[in-house]
Amino acid sequence: MLTKARKMFYRARGYYAGNLNGEPFRLDPYHSKFWRKASAGAWEPETFAVLDKHLSPERDYLDIGAWIGPTVLYGARKARHVWCFEPDPTAFRHLAWNLDLNDIQNVSAFGVALSDRFGTARMASVRGERGDSTSSLLHDGDHGSDALTIAWDQFVAANDLSEVSLVKMDIEGAEFFVLPTLLEWLETVRPALYLSLHSPLLPDEKRLDQTRELLESLSFYTSFKSASGQPIDLQKLLQKPELLKYQSLLIS
Repeated sequence: MLTKARKMFYRARGYYAGNLNGEPFRLDPYHSKFWRKASAGAWEPETFAVLDKHLSPERDYLDIGAWIGPTVLYGARKARHVWCFEPDPTAFRHLAWNLDLNDIQNVSAFGVALSDRFGTARMASVRGERGDSTSSLLHDGDHGSDALTIAWDQFVAANDLSEVSLVKMDIEGAEFFVLPTLLEWLETVRPALYLSLHSPLLPDEKRLDQTRELLESLSFYTSFKSASGQPIDLQKLLQKPELLKYQSLLIS
């Protein structure tokens, strides 16, 4: 009953007063449960540590898979400019709302999906809830929605991304066909790459080969660490049980 009353209060007021890694923000009231968790420091503290380490007022940040904006909001306080993508229309509405609540002006937010071509694609969440954090181009279904897709070469040709110091990619398995389209630019600019690897979502017969191929394509980087900063043995990562786990890699 108390929780319901709190939600009603936040929605009547128009925002939830919270913080992200100590930075105060006004946050959309429809995700108050998540924002309470984040405000308590219980949501991915290692991710905020990565943002702190690799963002600065002189450099830019690229967030691919922004969801409702926790990393975008925080990144906007640390970086010169933020470019972000969130194709799920429900999540994007809340992302835009959170940016507006905080009068953030240094973010370019796009409600499209990076893909390997321009067009449209069906996307849906694993849990069947529109706008949740598991929406992916790997899934479709009656609960899903159509997303506009844009190819990376089209986007980078129209924007100066030469000062990007960090790329965060968390796109629920779509990294296996999206990341290869960024390789030429990544090798040239060499930003740090904070990659969420979703090998368990791949078919059993393709999991090992596709994961190995993706990691080998990033061999021009010299440092592969866990989100907590520990060195990663890539050969071990390709073996069970590690291959059946979701992994966060900091590559630089």
